[in-house]
Amino acid sequence: MITIQNWSDFFLKMKHEIERKFLVINPTLKNDAITHNHIKQGYLYKNHDRTERVQIKDGEGWLTIKCKSNSLGTSRLEWETEIPFKEAKALLQLPVGQPIENIRHIILSWDLVFEVDQFLIPKNNLIFVEIELPEENTPFHRPEWLGKKR
Repeated sequence: MITIQNWSDFFLKMKHEIERKFLVINPTLKNDAITHNHIKQGYLYKNHDRTERVQIKDGEGWLTIKCKSNSLGTSRLEWETEIPFKEAKALLQLPVGQPIENIRHIILSWDLVFEVDQFLIPKNNLIFVEIELPEENTPFHRPEWLGKKR
């Protein structure tokens, strides 16, 4: 449990998440994946300032808090920690809205990690990609399967 005494420690553990999201033009890019993860997740709290979610990824439990994006929408603070599988499974029974289920395909291209999410529930076959960048202005090669910015 986070107490007033350790709030500063908590915020020091938060990292800046810098990512871009795009729709996918050609779903065959999944064939280039080096690994695949089955993910179930549910939001415990969600508004324009912050989201809190629980996630089960290949049998591991995770709790994530993401803060509001900066004014450009290019980065935000994120805190994530592994939690016991049994607790994650119990927390998935308490989501705000419908739980989400997807397959994440990891593709390496030009020294960047592309996380391609193929949603099974609720939007069957919706596919988009997230690119985690080291800096906000990091240029990257746009693969031919990368579509419109999301």
